[in-house]
Amino acid sequence: MSYRDVVSRRVLTWALVAVGARMPVAMAPLALVFLVRERPGGYTLGAALAAAYVVGEIAGAPVLGMRLDPARARPQLAAGLVAGAVGFTGLGAFPGAPAPVLAAFAFLAGAGPAAAPGGLRALLTSLVPGHAAAQALSAESMLTFAVWAVSPAAVTGLALGVDPCLPLLLEAALMASSAAGLWLLPAGWAADGQDAKGGRGGRDGDGGQGASKLRVLARAWPVYVTGAASLSLLALAELVLPALLEQRGIGVGWAGPLLTAMSVASAVGAFVYGLRSWPGRLRTRSVVLMAGTSAAVALVALIPAAPGMAAALAMAGLLQSGAMLTRNLSLREVLPPHALAAGYSVMYAAVGAGYATTGSLAGVLLPHAAPSTAILAGVALTLLLTSVGWWGEIRAGRSARGAAGTGPLAAAGPEGAAVRGGGDPERRL
Repeated sequence: MSYRDVVSRRVLTWALVAVGARMPVAMAPLALVFLVRERPGGYTLGAALAAAYVVGEIAGAPVLGMRLDPARARPQLAAGLVAGAVGFTGLGAFPGAPAPVLAAFAFLAGAGPAAAPGGLRALLTSLVPGHAAAQALSAESMLTFAVWAVSPAAVTGLALGVDPCLPLLLEAALMASSAAGLWLLPAGWAADGQDAKGGRGGRDGDGGQGASKLRVLARAWPVYVTGAASLSLLALAELVLPALLEQRGIGVGWAGPLLTAMSVASAVGAFVYGLRSWPGRLRTRSVVLMAGTSAAVALVALIPAAPGMAAALAMAGLLQSGAMLTRNLSLREVLPPHALAAGYSVMYAAVGAGYATTGSLAGVLLPHAAPSTAILAGVALTLLLTSVGWWGEIRAGRSARGAAGTGPLAAAGPEGAAVRGGGDPERRL
């Protein structure tokens, strides 16, 4: 397996479009805080606007993702990105507007393009051979980590060095350029089980029998649960880290370098995951990686010195990126191709909901417990959710085997139809 199968002009074009769509998402929360911080109660208003933006993402992703037509997704994705650009333009052009107006713009900026991450991911995997899906998703993860690493510095520099409105206007321009760039890419992706290169994108299952998309998506609930748990755990560590450093008597200024180390390790983990096929089933790999991530975050709460905390955070980032990739690959295994973009969108919403829940959990626990205790409580919750997700995947696998044993797909084995070419390269032993 090699990243050479991912390198092409169309994939490079996709990467530029993806940066235009995703950098505004990474910039938005901090940019909203800087936009209104000079107003009375500015930080409270900034937090409320960021919450409205996240609520828009959570609400928009599943609703719009389920409406995507795989064969003609381009106009739908472009319309969503344009709506997001309008929302960001309203925020940047009218910073002194009443709070409800700003909240409406923030909600539109979050909800409009919320289906774009899932749609772009489905489009990416259609641009590469079927056996290179893991490498494509790994490359996407590395791009995402790079965008999230650059965005805070870009927002801070523009807001403090030039004008607080400029980051929002830049976000609008990036989203508009991303919408225009979609016309340099295919109009959609195959929905009949064959990707653009002849590989197979997933099982048809009952999706091919005309079952409702909602029912098909509900079948993947264990994947959403563990996907949300994996990112929420690191989000809790990020949110509680400044308080934890104060508890340890370490300067809060170390939070930035520590989180940077975690981001770099996450990008490295995504790259390493795509270098080869890994043994075991996807659900087994996910549980192992989630257990390792949980152990690393628990060490962050227990280690008293900054170098040890940095090493533990780096290990957590390294393992968590692999865990998230197994979740995306699991969706390809569980869902038929016509439902993949919607599945990715539901995952996006689940992760956003998990992040919001994590923030609330941190807010509830910190006034009553030490920061280290709050992190350990988050670890316990993550392990519980991971166990629930694993149980759900095992149960769903048994049900699928029972159905396959009496139907025309029985010969395909317990994991469903094999990928064209002799087997699923993601599950070689």
